[in-house]
Amino acid sequence: SIQMKIKLIIADDNSFIREGLKIILSSYEEFEVLETVNDGNEALKYCQNNEVDVALLDVRMPNMNGVEATKHISEQTKTKPLILTTFDDDEYIIDAVKNGAKGYLLKNNEPERIREAIKSVYHGNTVMQDLVLDKIRTNLSSNASTADTKIDTSMFTQRELDVMALIAKGFSNKEISKQIYISEGTVANYITSILGKTGLEHRTQIAIFYITGKVD
Repeated sequence: SIQMKIKLIIADDNSFIREGLKIILSSYEEFEVLETVNDGNEALKYCQNNEVDVALLDVRMPNMNGVEATKHISEQTKTKPLILTTFDDDEYIIDAVKNGAKGYLLKNNEPERIREAIKSVYHGNTVMQDLVLDKIRTNLSSNASTADTKIDTSMFTQRELDVMALIAKGFSNKEISKQIYISEGTVANYITSILGKTGLEHRTQIAIFYITGKVD
């Protein structure tokens, strides 16, 4: 059986990084780098006109930055945007996630880590680096203590609120199941139910929602 390759594009205004990533990622047999582009605008056009599985987008680019590109690409195409950046810049991160980014990675990662992230995003998961989540959390909790959460608690069962609080602390399903003595499957069911009630798409959005009280 022919292994279907994961089709990628890389958008970065730094040609050194762009071509470097292309060389690294092309060395893995599961990837095909279709194109490297200079800015968000070119990335969007390419995704509109070609079948791209994952778009690696730098945050800061001319003509259309990675956050705007993420928004348009996730609204108009089937491509999954993965933000690559050298800046652990909180506002960008939060905006990119709200706009449909499936993950957020620092460029200075080991190639293996970037490879795993792309595969994970391709398979429908979200990739957020712990230090990025920590930063979001510190940033948000300095503005609001999680104790007086702003969300409308009447929408949720107590168990769902417990699960949300632990997601906001960055716990995995496994850790949550140990904390509140339920199975991982049950945790997953609660998460599905929370996503259904809020219209959110993944756990990072739940964390941000729980901490800020805003879905958007």
